[in-house]
Amino acid sequence: MFGRAPKKSDNTKYYEVLGVSKSASQDDLKKAYRKAAIKNHPDKGGDPEKFKELAQAYEVLSDPEKREIYDQYGEDALKEGMGGGGGGAHDPFDIFQSFFGGGNPFGDIYNGTSKKLSLSRNVICSKCKGKGSKSGASSKCAGCQGSGMKVSIRHLGPSMIQQMQHPCNECKGTGETINDKDRCPQCKGEKPDTVTGDIVFVLQQKDHPKFKRKGDDLFVEHTLSLTEALCGFHFVLTHLDGRQLLIKSQPGEVVKPDQFKAINDEGMPMYQRPFMRGKLYIHFSVDFPDSLSTDQCKALEAVLPPRASVQLTDMELDECEETTLHDVNIEEEMRRKQQQQAQEAYDEDDEMPGGAQRVQCAQQ
Repeated sequence: MFGRAPKKSDNTKYYEVLGVSKSASQDDLKKAYRKAAIKNHPDKGGDPEKFKELAQAYEVLSDPEKREIYDQYGEDALKEGMGGGGGGAHDPFDIFQSFFGGGNPFGDIYNGTSKKLSLSRNVICSKCKGKGSKSGASSKCAGCQGSGMKVSIRHLGPSMIQQMQHPCNECKGTGETINDKDRCPQCKGEKPDTVTGDIVFVLQQKDHPKFKRKGDDLFVEHTLSLTEALCGFHFVLTHLDGRQLLIKSQPGEVVKPDQFKAINDEGMPMYQRPFMRGKLYIHFSVDFPDSLSTDQCKALEAVLPPRASVQLTDMELDECEETTLHDVNIEEEMRRKQQQQAQEAYDEDDEMPGGAQRVQCAQQ
């Protein structure tokens, strides 16, 4: 007996939902899903049903086996469970989260990550319910009078003492003692009836070699050649999740040194709204050539705006004094001047009349 061939059904809907052709590669599917899922995410005001359809379409087409069944027999065949492809519907948020996870060690905060922690702590004894004794009774500690703390005195000199407070070593700070014969056989009286506190995790953010974070925003530095700054540029920026972003200027646009440009929704995930993101700022610097030849200068003068310098006559030029420009590191120069001024002020104070007397008075 041969089984009946399944009836063919719609096998184009998932491709239409993602906006790709039936010959789309896995990379094409990823790009299409990411773009559409972010746009239609409920946290950004998108349609929840559309978001669910996107996740379902990507979940099927990203699996080679499910995609083959869908291409051959359609959606109904998957629902009937052919080839293991008809499992229960997955949570679209889980699919979205797993898709955006990443293994970049510098992108843990951006992509999300999980870490394992090995922790040991004392728990209330199940036998004595935290009382520490078989009978449930305890007595006041004689060593600390039930306070749980002791004060020790240390002599530091003939007329100086130091008082130090520390937990009582007899009752271990509990203020109660248990008779040795009455101790709980399971915990030996070592699990007092106290409520455990919270575990507080303090996260430390590692610096990234390329991206800098300021709140919800990311900053990245990029250097352009003078030709790129004047005539246009395009380059590829690898984001924290491995995506390749094409960064390009507008036709005829000129980028100035120290200029910033921003890309919306490419910054850090926002607190309590992880699918909303800040901005990605690109800080541009321009790498000027060290020198230009005479021919290069003439070629540039032919296309660039004319010089704004004042034209002087030969007589006026003869009356001017020649000067020589030299390169300086302005930060280093200002730092050196401040140190010099501080030293001069210190020297002047030492030379002032009565300066020695003021120092002597301060020492008494």
